[in-house]
Amino acid sequence: MSVGLSEGHGGASAGDDAGARLRGTELTLAYERRTIAEGLSVAVPDRSFTVIVGPNACGKSTLLRALARILKPAAGTVVLDGRSIADWPAKRLARTLGLLPQSSVAPDGITVADLVARGRYPHQSLLRQWSKEDERVIAESMAATGVADLADRPVDELSGGQRQRVWIAMVLAQQTPLLLLDEPTTYLDIAHQIEVLDLCARLHDEGRTVVAVLHDLNHAARYATHLIAMRGGRIVAEGAPGDVVTAELVEEVFRLPCRVIDDPETGTPLVVPAARHRVRV
Repeated sequence: MSVGLSEGHGGASAGDDAGARLRGTELTLAYERRTIAEGLSVAVPDRSFTVIVGPNACGKSTLLRALARILKPAAGTVVLDGRSIADWPAKRLARTLGLLPQSSVAPDGITVADLVARGRYPHQSLLRQWSKEDERVIAESMAATGVADLADRPVDELSGGQRQRVWIAMVLAQQTPLLLLDEPTTYLDIAHQIEVLDLCARLHDEGRTVVAVLHDLNHAARYATHLIAMRGGRIVAEGAPGDVVTAELVEEVFRLPCRVIDDPETGTPLVVPAARHRVRV
């Protein structure tokens, strides 16, 4: 089932600023007195599946929050479609950019269907009330994330993995051309992780720009068309996974000795950590 745009896929080249609807320039990102990044610049290639990777506390989620206008930069500018994102009206921004934050809290007692329906709020107005189109999009969003059979269940009764898929369904229901996902596979078992990443890949194929923060480097290398590797609040490398993911890069970014081989399923880079102990056979 398809949820999203019907436009054909056409990726921009890595690092091509001219093909970037969303970019940050010379960003200083901080929480109160703690600075996370300074002079950070990034351009998200239009219609790419961009994945941000890096060790814990390197600034991945902070960068995503700034790109989504959740965190105001202490310096620098985030620009969307040639205009400072700070100047966008809230509802228009919500029709253009959807965000799945790292942690979300649902109102007490709200059902799955009602929470997903909140994704349609940006499309409502005095002249446009609830419609059959809204119902169709909600049904498709729940089906695409595998939560249709939970529609009448209270969200606070669900498992962590089920709740995560419900939040993803709500973001899908916004039908935005840009999707920012902060650790979308959190709480999910391996089968559901692959389902969610396959869904993200389908949305990208349909024409959406998808930006995700992922912890699993092998998942990132398999699914991303554009990879951004961060450490210590700076971008260490970016580009196509086949160009970026090397043993040297993994050791520099993650401090992990490894080998990088071809994934036997996809041919994308596959990181094999060096053995800590050799087992005698």
